[in-house]
Amino acid sequence: QVQLVESGGGLVQAGGSLRLSCAASGLTFSSYNMGWFRQAPGKEREFVGIRWTGGNTYYAGSVKGRFTISRDNAKNTVYLQMNSLKPEDTAVYYCAADRGSGSVWDVPRAYDYWGQGTQVTVSS
Repeated sequence: QVQLVESGGGLVQAGGSLRLSCAASGLTFSSYNMGWFRQAPGKEREFVGIRWTGGNTYYAGSVKGRFTISRDNAKNTVYLQMNSLKPEDTAVYYCAADRGSGSVWDVPRAYDYWGQGTQVTVSS
């Protein structure tokens, strides 16, 4: 079965950096667009960014210029490099896989598989 497993979350001070990883198995990883979402307590799941199979990326305005998504198809892994972290970045971060059959990519319903999430806490 398909599994997406995030790691790399933790507690960091404002201005610091973290790199999240998402290891995929049970799917042809190179054929899936990979997205990142986050969800803060009491809020809806929010789009962070996506890296398409072709290499292009797109980010939410709130993280653009600070976050970068990369992928290593040989390792079936997608990464989220987060720099200049702010307290408002505190959330559970999820990776998700999209077959690319739809025309949207910034909503949860566009994705076929999800990881369990990893907590990121940014202290002020």
